[in-house]
Formats: sequence, C-alpha cells, structure tokens
Amino acid sequence: MRPDTPAENVDHTAEAARLERTAGLYPEDAEALLLRAAAHLELSGDRPAAAALYDRLLASDAELESPYLVRALKASNLWEYGHEAEARAIIDGILAAAPRDAAPWVIVAESLEAHDELEQAHETFTEAVRLLLTDVSEPPAPAHPLLFGRHRVRRMLGAAHDEWDALADSVHTLPITLDELHDPKRVWSLGSENPAELEAEISRLRAEVGAYRTALSRPFPVAVLHWPADELTELLEAYPSLAAEYPSHAEHLAAIEAALRELASSGTPNLGTVPGTVPSYEAFAASEGTTPDDADLLPQYATTLAARGRALPWPPQRSAPCWCGSDRPYGECHGA
Repeated sequence: MRPDTPAENVDHTAEAARLERTAGLYPEDAEALLLRAAAHLELSGDRPAAAALYDRLLASDAELESPYLVRALKASNLWEYGHEAEARAIIDGILAAAPRDAAPWVIVAESLEAHDELEQAHETFTEAVRLLLTDVSEPPAPAHPLLFGRHRVRRMLGAAHDEWDALADSVHTLPITLDELHDPKRVWSLGSENPAELEAEISRLRAEVGAYRTALSRPFPVAVLHWPADELTELLEAYPSLAAEYPSHAEHLAAIEAALRELASSGTPNLGTVPGTVPSYEAFAASEGTTPDDADLLPQYATTLAARGRALPWPPQRSAPCWCGSDRPYGECHGA
C-alpha cells in the first residue's frame, strides 16, 4: 500500500511529482498512481499536499475502486498532523459502512493503535476479522495484517489467546513467533547490558520490520504478461507474426505458470501476472515509435503495465480464483 524506503535514500517529493505526471497520462490508473504519490508525500513530510491528493481522488467524477481505502488513508494522514476531530469523523463513517475489503480496516485500526487508542483498535480489528473471515476456510493474504494487528493489540492489552489468535499463528511464517514479536515487555530488554539479550532483540526487531514491510510495501512486481483468450485471438488475427510467441492459448497459460514457478524457485520475490489488451498494447507500441508485431516490445509492455499498478500478485491463495480467469480455484487449476 505504501512505499517504506527511508527518505534519505529516495527523493520522495520528486517521485510523487513523477507519479502525478504519470496519472495524467493514464487516467484509468489514476487511483493507484495518486495513492502512491500521496504515500511519497507523507514520507517526505508534506502531509497537507498528501491530503490534497486524497481530496482530489474523492472529488473526482471517476468511480473509485477502493473509496474506503482512500478515506482511511486520508483520515490517518490528517490525524498525523493535528486534525484529530476530522480524522475521527471519517473513521466513524468507514466503520459504519463496514467495507468488505481488508485494507481500510487495517489502516483505521493501525491509526487508532498508533495514537494509543488500544481498546478501539482492538474492537476495530475484531469487527473486521468477524466480518471478513467468519466461515472462511483459508484467510486470504490481504486479511493477514488484520489477524496480526489484532494479535499485537491483544498482547499489549494482556488478553488471553482466542481462536482468532490461533488462526494468526497458523498463517504466520516468520521464524520468530507472534508471541515473541508482540511481547510488550521486549522494549525493556533494549536497556540490557547483556550482549546476548541485545543480539536476540535485534533479531526480533529485524523480523518485525520484515513483517511490516511485507504487509505495507508493494514494490513493482516482476510481472509476466497474460493475454485472456479473446484478447489473444484478436492479437494474433491482427499481428500473425506473434504466433511464434503464442502457439495456442493453453500453451500461453502453461508457459506463464512455468515461468513464474521457475522465478520463484530461484528466489525472485514479488511475482505477478499482468493482463494485456490489444488496444492498450497498440497505444503502447505507438508511444514507443514502433509496431505491435515487434515481439521485443512485449516484456516492455508488461513492465509498463506493472508500473501503473495493473499487476496481480502470484501465486493466489489455493482457494482463490486462478489467475488465468477460469473461475476455478487456483489449487484445482494452474496451481494443481
């Protein structure tokens, strides 16, 4: 959701300006691009400018994909620079609407937690997991921060483990347990003069930072281009020379899964698929001053779509719909 690169390593103001310019070129992707621009402005310290971008999105005539996420980010940002009353009013509206997307709940609950409103943060996390995860066989990845955040707040409140905490433990993958990561007494160990205790705490903090970055950072994925069946048919009818790249749609899908598995086995992180369309591909070719039948253009097109926030993370949850668009669970389709 947000970049987390330290300000000393990135010119966040310049990056925000670049993303705003890109949003002007690709209005269909303006929401994703402007949210990232606002995040850079927050990291640069220019919170009023970030608030202006959130307002710009909310005032737009275009229908937003995640309106409650935009509102939640705006509330979190406002609270950080002194507009608590307005932030709380926005938060109350989000909670009353009870969105079916995990991201706004995470932002709201973490904002409450950051301002020591632990009881309210706990209530928000709990309401979210009940709403989104009741009778769900496998929690989707976007909901994991809800489980982890609820576990963290309950540890600070001294609450006993319950079934949701057990579920959080079951989806946690780091070598250090959630109980260790979220132990409120850990901070006292930082004052120890025992090198072994300090080294252990540094290891825990590194794991916690890693979990935080995994949850909040969304760098551009290494994306493989995916042509839906109708788009591939249209592409090959218009540009037959590309048939050498795509002998058939079934082979195209199999090649995507194979390539992603090979990249994953080599340790490449943050993989994804990015769906292409013939009109946007033709427009991209024109912008590059070449013709669409140039096969060398295909990976550049995929990278550009990924940079515009079009990529879908791979692999999906085994129970989630397959990336290929078949509507079958991934575990029964290309994940089999």
